[in-house]
Amino acid sequence: MNARPADAVDPRPSADIVIPVYNEERSLPLCLERLLPFCRETLTASYRWRVVIADNGSIDRTYQAATELWLRHPGEVGVLHLGQKGRGRALKRAWAESDADIRAYMDVDLSTDISHIPDLLGAIAGGHDVATGSRLRRGARTTRSVKREFVSRAYNLLIKAVFLSRFSDAQCGFKAISRRTAESLLPLVRDNAWFFDTELLLIAERNGYRIADFAVTWEEDADTRVRIISTAWEDIKGLTRLRFKGRPRVG
Repeated sequence: MNARPADAVDPRPSADIVIPVYNEERSLPLCLERLLPFCRETLTASYRWRVVIADNGSIDRTYQAATELWLRHPGEVGVLHLGQKGRGRALKRAWAESDADIRAYMDVDLSTDISHIPDLLGAIAGGHDVATGSRLRRGARTTRSVKREFVSRAYNLLIKAVFLSRFSDAQCGFKAISRRTAESLLPLVRDNAWFFDTELLLIAERNGYRIADFAVTWEEDADTRVRIISTAWEDIKGLTRLRFKGRPRVG
C-alpha cells in the first residue's frame, strides 16, 4: 500500500476509506469521480482522509485503472493489490496495513448514499469502536429486489435468534473501525469472503466493543456481483461455525 504523507503537527484524525474491487475496471473510475470531490468538500476540514483501492485478484484491467487513479490523485488515493480473490481478505489486509486512526470501507457501486460517510467516520471519531450502516433499521430508505429484501431480513433474523445480537444489518457494505479495534479484532476474524462483515460484528459484540448502528439510504446496483443464494449458504455455514465453535475472546 502506498504510504500516507506524514504530518506530525496536524491534529485531525486520519481516515482510510477502502474500496474493495474485483474486475471493476469500468466502475472504479466512475466511483472515484463521485467519491473524491465529495470527500474533498465534506471531510477535509475534519479528517486527513484517503481512498484506498484494494484489488483482490482481478483478471481484467482493474489494477491498471487503480494505478492510473493513484498517479492522477497523489495523496488522495492509495492502491493495494492482492493475488487472491475475496472481499474479506482484501479488507483484512487493507485495514491491517493501514496506519489510519479510522479504517472504513464501502462498495465500489456506492449503493450506500455517500452522504452518510461523515456519519460513519464521525461515529468512530466520537468514541465507538465499530460503525455499520443499516438497510433494516427504522428510517432506512432501501431500493432493492423482493428476493434480496427477503433473504436479508431472514438472515438477520436468524442472527438475532441464534446470537441475541443487537445490530440490525450484518451485511451492509458500509463499515468502519477504530485503530485499536483493527489491531485487536482482525486477527480473530477467519472468513476471507462475504461472511467477514458478520463475523467481525459478532466477535466485536461478544467482546463488548461499542457498535454504532445507523440507518442509511441504499440502492441496489443492477450489475451487482453478489450471488445471493450461494453467498447466503456460505453465511449460514459461517454462523454455524461461530455457534458451535464459539466466538473468540480478545486476549
